[in-house]
Amino acid sequence: MSKLYILLLLLTTLIPGFSQGVMVTGTIRDSASLAPLPDASIIVDYRRNWSAAKIDKKGNFSLELPSGDHVIVIRHVGYESFRKFIKDGTQMVHFDVLMTTTSSQLEEVIITSKGFDQTIRQPILGSLQINIKTLEKLPSAFGELDILRSLQMLPGVSSVGEASNGVNIRGGTTDQTLILLDDTPIFNPTHMFGLFSVIPPNTVNNLDLYKGNVPARFGGRVASVLDISTKNPNLDKMKISGGISLISNRLLIDAPIVKDKLGIYIAGRGAFNDFILPKLDKQLTNIRARFGELSAKSFFKINNKNTLTWMGYYSDDYFKTDLLTNLPNVVGNDTYYKHITTNSMLRWLHVISPKLNLQTTAIYAKYAPDIGTSEKSTGNVVKLRSSTEQRQVKSNINYQLSNHKFETGLVATQYVIKPGTLYPGASESVNLIATPTEKANELAWYVDDEINFSKKFAVSFGLRYSYFMSVGKSVVRHYVAGQPRDEFSVTDSTIFGKGEVTKAYGGFEPRLGVRYALSDQISLKFGYNLMRQYIQVVSNTATPIPTSRWKTSDTHIKPQISNLFTAGYYQSFSDNIYEVSLEGYYRNANNIIDYKPGADFLLQRFPETQLIQGRNKSYGLEAMLSKKKGITKGWANYTYARSLNIVDNGAALIELVNRGGWYPANYDKPHTFNASLDITVDTHNSFGFTFAYSTGRPYTEPIGFINYQNNVYPFYDKRNNKRIPDYHRLDFAWNIYNPSMKNRRWQGHWTFSVYNVYARKNAYSVFFKTENAVTKSYKLNIFAAPIATIAYNFTF
Repeated sequence: MSKLYILLLLLTTLIPGFSQGVMVTGTIRDSASLAPLPDASIIVDYRRNWSAAKIDKKGNFSLELPSGDHVIVIRHVGYESFRKFIKDGTQMVHFDVLMTTTSSQLEEVIITSKGFDQTIRQPILGSLQINIKTLEKLPSAFGELDILRSLQMLPGVSSVGEASNGVNIRGGTTDQTLILLDDTPIFNPTHMFGLFSVIPPNTVNNLDLYKGNVPARFGGRVASVLDISTKNPNLDKMKISGGISLISNRLLIDAPIVKDKLGIYIAGRGAFNDFILPKLDKQLTNIRARFGELSAKSFFKINNKNTLTWMGYYSDDYFKTDLLTNLPNVVGNDTYYKHITTNSMLRWLHVISPKLNLQTTAIYAKYAPDIGTSEKSTGNVVKLRSSTEQRQVKSNINYQLSNHKFETGLVATQYVIKPGTLYPGASESVNLIATPTEKANELAWYVDDEINFSKKFAVSFGLRYSYFMSVGKSVVRHYVAGQPRDEFSVTDSTIFGKGEVTKAYGGFEPRLGVRYALSDQISLKFGYNLMRQYIQVVSNTATPIPTSRWKTSDTHIKPQISNLFTAGYYQSFSDNIYEVSLEGYYRNANNIIDYKPGADFLLQRFPETQLIQGRNKSYGLEAMLSKKKGITKGWANYTYARSLNIVDNGAALIELVNRGGWYPANYDKPHTFNASLDITVDTHNSFGFTFAYSTGRPYTEPIGFINYQNNVYPFYDKRNNKRIPDYHRLDFAWNIYNPSMKNRRWQGHWTFSVYNVYARKNAYSVFFKTENAVTKSYKLNIFAAPIATIAYNFTF
């Protein structure tokens, strides 16, 4: 026995670590009350069935582990999990665990300044305030946060396809959504033909999306409003942040000029790495694309009652391809598209009392597309230039009590649209063509009133009156009633001088939202909106391009008018960690814009000859479940939605689409399912997954072909009679925060993302091509392969 004892003693002495291990001790308490948490569970190396820890009533525990690397995870229902890594060689470790309740977390999916349960309490439907921090974690193409593409993960928000301009919300066209950047309108919301959003992400403070009840302070669109507010400059200390990715780079410098008084920031973003595009997708080989944007904002605190805010935004896009546009009499080699956006805002806020203030804002916005084609024979560049300008002044008074919020204001707007001028340069075959400038004025008054009558019952009431005037100098044609508007049906014309009113429209726009709470966690809501739209995009493409033109309402083009009815059920549970909502809507819109078969809007002096107007009905049901707190956060939603058009507004028989029957709109997608998942592993790592599925959008397929003089021509029967294949895509992102794991002023953030993980070849469109007297159909894919990117963001 003594020999065996001596042998064992020698073995434990000579063989390191044979009997040595690591002793882990600690205390588990609530971070706020410091109360012990004896019911917590301790998991070692993620093995749920292995735990030798004993936690006493005071929260103390001890645990003996064998030598090696270990991961300790401590969990408790209603609390954030705690993780601790123990390195091999450690013999003893002690740590105090202060666990944070999930109810004390900020809601990272959808948040609002009205409180954690705003969806339940607020008497407005279809209103979402999006947390920009949430969008930053979502996977994205090219490693760049894209606000519009991220919004498409929400119910009721879609687009006609990848790399498309704008979003379609609840059956609306892209121009029926009012996109505001600090109150200034954005007429083209994307860079590089839809690859990126124009909104600089590092300057965004809030994103408010109104797709149901739209407050009366907003007007001019009939579907929805995306109100984007940028952050104010820092008045305390200087801050620099930026990011580097394969495609674009950005930098923001935020500095106080006079501490606690005057501050300014300047933010720039640019994409000049278009040589990388062919490496990402061979279809992008002949593409040359770049953009640059600059935004600035200053905040001046004059005194305790007066502040002055200025914002400026400028962007310049350039896109070149060997595909040719249809400029008249031009035989070219390639085409470039260039567009410049210039926005500016000046706001004065005067605080009359803590409950009452007056705000006055001056706004300027200009969108100027430029298209050029190089002639084959001479290399001369023929250019087509156009522009859309909006000037606006508005003043409003805000009065707010604890249960009552009141706002009223006046708005004056001027529109100046130059539809297009063709500059021939040195061309001998092209003539100078200039289309008439369109001018219009709009006046509006509005009142918004939100009253909480009791804990259960609240009402939001709004009323807007708008008055629109199309003004000269212009020529207005008169056509034979009941006949197509064309060169052969013109009977007479009237010439209007500068400033003369050629046509006026106007009317009231009531808004109503009602909320009734069944309990603190459940509420029912009902809403109604009437909205008018006086300017719109005229185009015969599924998504607007620089050749599309903005058009004011006039004698022949009536303003669009929309009536939207909504109802919803909302419930939160588990201390507001989870939230479920169910919303239904029905919208009918009159005087929607559509185009005649074979329409050509380019350089048209009288675009009414190419347009027809009709009605749209859109209806749908949106269901969403979200988890807003905890290690795993995210949401899943399903939308059933239809959007149908009919042309029946005085159109001649030959102009009727689908023989005067209902037909699906270009963006009609009956079924959509989206899911987003954010997993926070620890303070330095998180993983994001998004999945998107939708029914394929409609397209028009010829029912046959006609051979005439050895040329094959397609024969069409009905518009939008087929659908492209269904769309689905999975994306992945890995976010690494502060890789050095040291607390210092410089903070870095790496993002590795894969867009379209399983290489789904989603069709953007279907087109037909005749070769050797045989016509075949082809599918156009934008991103047909996975796109893996890495980006680095920093702040100090």
